[in-house]
Amino acid sequence: MNKIFQPAPLHPRQRGHARALRGNATDAERALWQRIRGQRLGVRFRRQRVVEPFILDFYCVELKLAVELDGGQHNDEDGRSDDAARTKFLEVSGIAVVRYWNNDVLANIDSVLMYLCSEIERLRGAKLPPP
Repeated sequence: MNKIFQPAPLHPRQRGHARALRGNATDAERALWQRIRGQRLGVRFRRQRVVEPFILDFYCVELKLAVELDGGQHNDEDGRSDDAARTKFLEVSGIAVVRYWNNDVLANIDSVLMYLCSEIERLRGAKLPPP
């Protein structure tokens, strides 16, 4: 049986920062959240979830699945390097990571949801109905 990830108690500063990020979501984050909240994909996602030392855009505790939305600042050398290190750290911690560009979410959210559903299916080992 898979053990569900339980994060350590949060530092109050990180908790406050995550709360602020939830209140200042990007257009892409708001659009995706409207489509995945409330177990609409068969699993529960949390917004701006702290997984020390990071704050993940969306996180499914049950599947240990992080969904990260990336804007243009992630497309330079430093951004790609930081994202690769972050992804490696999370994967070594047993967390699967999927990344989508903000413009893909805004322009073609149905395709993003299809890819996300296929990742959920892979992790659950069960077929989901289309979103």
